[in-house]
Amino acid sequence: MSLSDSQAVVSLVAALAILAGLAGVVVPGLPALPLCWGGVLVWALFGDAGPGRWAVLAAATVVAAGGTVVKYLWPGRNLKRTGVSTRSLLAGALLGVIGFFVIPVIGLPIGFVAGIWGAELLRLGSNKLAWPATVQALKAAGLSMLVEFMAGMVIGALWVAGLLFA
Repeated sequence: MSLSDSQAVVSLVAALAILAGLAGVVVPGLPALPLCWGGVLVWALFGDAGPGRWAVLAAATVVAAGGTVVKYLWPGRNLKRTGVSTRSLLAGALLGVIGFFVIPVIGLPIGFVAGIWGAELLRLGSNKLAWPATVQALKAAGLSMLVEFMAGMVIGALWVAGLLFA
């Protein structure tokens, strides 16, 4: 593959965007699904894959939109069922962001857990009640990440299929 070949450059940019999107599932600040979808968009707009590229872009759009909706609704429904408050989640998110800057990288999960646990401890008044709520919030965050990662993988697979067959 010669980098002077414009199709190779377009495919490389698309691949890097999709990989960055997959990394964005765990790296704060990288919008995972928009990056994956954007890689397919660049490939569809500037690539020379024929009319099949538009079908790949349409399918990637459906997967990205569906993944975004599901990543918020499914874990959120589970949290509401278990009784974890929105205020606790906001406290976890805020302390996670602060923790990320205080202790680079590992401060994010530490701050997230500490924020949820602290807020639930204040709300419920007992560690016996606060810790199970914290565990439920962590499970919901993990489920959200899994949904987002799987949607990104499907978008990547659609793009690879488009490269091979479109």
